[in-house]
Amino acid sequence: MKAIVVSRYGEPELLEVREVEDPQAGEGEVLIKIVATALNKRENRTSPPPGASLYPGLECSGIIEAVGSGVSKWKVGDEVCALLGGGGHAEKVNVPAGQVFPIPKGVSLQDAAGIPEVACTVWSTIFMSVHLSKGETLLIHGGGSGIGTFAIQIAKAKDVKVFITAGNDERVKKCIELGAADGINYKTEDFVERVKALTCSKGVDVILDIVGAPYLNRNVEALAVGGRLFIIGLQEGATGDINLSPVLGKHLTVAGAGLRNRTAENKAQIVQEVLEHVWTEIEAGKVKIVIDEVFPLERAAEARRALESSHFGKILLTP
Repeated sequence: MKAIVVSRYGEPELLEVREVEDPQAGEGEVLIKIVATALNKRENRTSPPPGASLYPGLECSGIIEAVGSGVSKWKVGDEVCALLGGGGHAEKVNVPAGQVFPIPKGVSLQDAAGIPEVACTVWSTIFMSVHLSKGETLLIHGGGSGIGTFAIQIAKAKDVKVFITAGNDERVKKCIELGAADGINYKTEDFVERVKALTCSKGVDVILDIVGAPYLNRNVEALAVGGRLFIIGLQEGATGDINLSPVLGKHLTVAGAGLRNRTAENKAQIVQEVLEHVWTEIEAGKVKIVIDEVFPLERAAEARRALESSHFGKILLTP
């Protein structure tokens, strides 16, 4: 089969399409013939965790081609999408059966490729971990990203008031159209001041952050009493100082987690929660996957450059 091989992690030009050995469905796994896969920024910055596929691609959609021993829920021919530890940027991938989803009603097989990673990331962090609840306020950094566009919609569907930051006024406008109550252009406005103005000086209850170190103290300042900061990305740096006085004084929680390094058992648990709490909102039309562009596998480097620039929502690859 064809797959994207990364000769060295970092630059898009290092992505190459090569002929590689076909994967096999092992015990407890299914083999998916891929219809589409999605790009994610974090996967191109570091090598895969032990035991994961050497090929990039953290989610996909497709048709089950083979079923390993011990799998009873899925059968050959089922149309599915899946959360992967890697290997999605290829023509086929094997995946634990517990990380497979049915295609939501009303979503095309191709577009469903952009759902699993964002849905599992958003639900496992701000809902399962820090318990974002009805009536609370949420600030999302990077509102125009795949994560951001999905988080806006699912949070609104759960009766949460959403604010976002984005890099230009057009992206802010698009995020508001998706359901954000207001948006902040971080290049022209101080997000802490705007958050305070938007919340009558209270601050927000939860922040979902992809930036990392440079925003650490400013995020703490923007949180309300009892607020929770959840870090899922380190796009601008991993090491920074933090003023702990407001953490103690405001009873704050600062947490972080990735998705890729979790165990298969933990991922299966997340998948079940997403099926219960998120799939229903997608099928009701309250949450839509936002697709910016679709590229063929051979143009993966071009797609990666688009991801690093001005995309809005998800970018897909098709074999």
